[in-house]
Amino acid sequence: MIGISIRQLEVFIAVATLGSVRRASEQLHLTQPAVSMALGDLERQLGAPLFDRIRGRLVLNTQGAEQLAQAREIRERLQDMQRRHADLQGALTGELRIGASNTVGNYLVGELLGPIVAQHPMIALHLTVDNTRDITRRLLDREIDLACVEGPVHHAQLETLPWRSDALVVCAAPTNPLALKARLAPQDFADAHWILRERGSATRSQTEQMLTSLPPGHILLELGQIEAIKQAVIAGLGIACLPAAATVDAVATGRLRVLHTPFLHLDRRLSLVLHRSHYRGTLIEAFLHSLEISPNAQD
Repeated sequence: MIGISIRQLEVFIAVATLGSVRRASEQLHLTQPAVSMALGDLERQLGAPLFDRIRGRLVLNTQGAEQLAQAREIRERLQDMQRRHADLQGALTGELRIGASNTVGNYLVGELLGPIVAQHPMIALHLTVDNTRDITRRLLDREIDLACVEGPVHHAQLETLPWRSDALVVCAAPTNPLALKARLAPQDFADAHWILRERGSATRSQTEQMLTSLPPGHILLELGQIEAIKQAVIAGLGIACLPAAATVDAVATGRLRVLHTPFLHLDRRLSLVLHRSHYRGTLIEAFLHSLEISPNAQD
């Protein structure tokens, strides 16, 4: 009979999340020997090590990564049992790990997290911001519980739910020749100097798609952050396609000009992404409800 205890699972999750026995012991209010003993007992019962011991450090191995996802799911199911039994009337507790692509995480975080904070202030939220490709990988690896991205996601293990619409804009410094034209046409962009996001970014993918409808230009720079691109455009180095939300402040102060390009398709949709086999407990349901997203509203 399996004798795995809830305490052993809590210890395993804490060590895997925090990266050390010492930090796990502090979080769980246990002694370091007690944490090491619980972790060792769990590994013996599973018949395999969960960590590689490298120069005194614990590094989660492949077996550990697989077991970590299951341990977190077991913990979430147990917490759901406690929540329903206690009838807390919406006063939810626990932690939710959310991933966001750069546009969402840097410019729309208030809209994304504001509703859940207002409705359930006792939930601990952990936000990871990265490009769409890396956020998707984290979701597949079960490092986060759900994600919000601006790019299309096509993967058999992932489900997307529409959240809200968004748009890109082509922008330039006020002194750029394109910004000085009263009316623009596609041919005006011939030989333009473009500043792009890094590969793996949804904004980069949509910009490349948009560029196919314009005359050939030159890629002057590739930068990893929207703010860096915006500053380069303001400095007059080139033009760029950026999320509209990222340009509001610079446009308002006259440092940036949004070009009128009705001939370009720049609308897009932001989506919530969930792992199909990830347990969707009370916390995930509450988050979807806070954004008025129906689990059945798939793309």
